[in-house]
Amino acid sequence: MEGHYTYLTSLGIHDANTQKIVTSVVFSLALLLIGSKSAKVLARRRALRGEHEGAIPEEKITTSGLFDFFIESFVAFQDSILGKENRKYLPVTGTVFLYVLVLNIVGLIPGVPAATTSVWTTVPVALFIFISFNYYGIKEHGVVHYFKHFLGPVWWLAWFILPLELFGTVLRILTLNLRLYWNISADHLVLGIFTDLVPYLVPVIFFALGTFVCFMQAFVPTVLTMIYIMLATSHEEGTEQHQH
Repeated sequence: MEGHYTYLTSLGIHDANTQKIVTSVVFSLALLLIGSKSAKVLARRRALRGEHEGAIPEEKITTSGLFDFFIESFVAFQDSILGKENRKYLPVTGTVFLYVLVLNIVGLIPGVPAATTSVWTTVPVALFIFISFNYYGIKEHGVVHYFKHFLGPVWWLAWFILPLELFGTVLRILTLNLRLYWNISADHLVLGIFTDLVPYLVPVIFFALGTFVCFMQAFVPTVLTMIYIMLATSHEEGTEQHQH
């Protein structure tokens, strides 16, 4: 939960937006460090157990087992949208989910600024998604063929379809930003109000609800990222039939 006093106030950082930016940077670096260390540990552990033994589930619940379960579930979900042949996009979709989820959840901790209630955090996320799906679309189709998609199926209506398609695509930056910003802001506002009114019992319920909201507000932009990549990289049926 975001309060008036945070762990950065004692360091002389009093501006709310600056605190949120610093928090997003700190936890971004922490995610990179933990991710790189975890990958090395898991790779070393699997190598020691052997290739065949690594495929056998562990008898006890372990951190690595839970991590593997999470990864497998996430991969299976993306496969249901993009297909197994498009697992190359996992680094992007996984990054969006983990980054937003972690920043959402740590914002529930008393004394930690809610980074995703600042446009200085949410807009870069929206821009990252926007740049990613356009990059993959251009990489898949080439610059000329990718931008032909914005002209529509009828050439003589291109003058009308083009600005609409471009506007709708660019508008995704705004909708992604506002969806995350306002939902998380509303959640923290409600949690803050009830925490001040009833500081012991009721907040437990809203912390649980807030955790669910944090998950959903990481899940939704991740699903939208997958859908945008699918739309940007998909081939028209007529083009595929012509190629075959």
